[in-house]
Amino acid sequence: MCAEPIQEAHQHVVSLRTRQLLCTCRACYLLFVDEHAELRYRAVPDRYLSYPRFRLEAWHWNELQIPVGLAFFFTNSLLGRTVCFYPGPAGATESELALSAWEPILVANPQLRLVRPDVEALLIRAPSGPGSSADRVRDRFDCHLVPIDACYQLVGLLRQGWRGFDGGTQVRARLEDFFGMLAQRSRPAPDLPEASEQQAASEPVRR
Repeated sequence: MCAEPIQEAHQHVVSLRTRQLLCTCRACYLLFVDEHAELRYRAVPDRYLSYPRFRLEAWHWNELQIPVGLAFFFTNSLLGRTVCFYPGPAGATESELALSAWEPILVANPQLRLVRPDVEALLIRAPSGPGSSADRVRDRFDCHLVPIDACYQLVGLLRQGWRGFDGGTQVRARLEDFFGMLAQRSRPAPDLPEASEQQAASEPVRR
């Protein structure tokens, strides 16, 4: 963003118009931390949350029409709706997400509404299949709230080692390592205030 040298570990801002992530020094980053200011860029926060009580059924995941077992969802304020991306050998691919399929997930999991538009995402991983090793078999969906740049970091890691249709063993190992990091960094998502939760649960499902 500016000519100031930055360290390998640094922060980012996102362009609300182009979705581009820009590397920033600390001073530039602080210019865009106000969530309520009408700015061209928004600072990406460093917040990681887990959802131990996350509820999602396999049939509902299938309704989202995501061809792989991993995707991230975020609110695009320019479009005014939630968008979905999933990783693949070519990078991040956008899925045509139907609002009618996403809204019931929010109703069943009101805490998901904690995600901040444009700069945070909900990273969801489907249960592992029968071919997984015994110590890594999962029978439920994982869901984490993560900074949006972490999602693209994951996509890049998977793309580098992708082999075949499903990515291969190297990709699966990198995915396990990444979710291990999330488990260490995340704290449980706080409960919404009761009034907000009741309002979220009573919102009609748009179809």
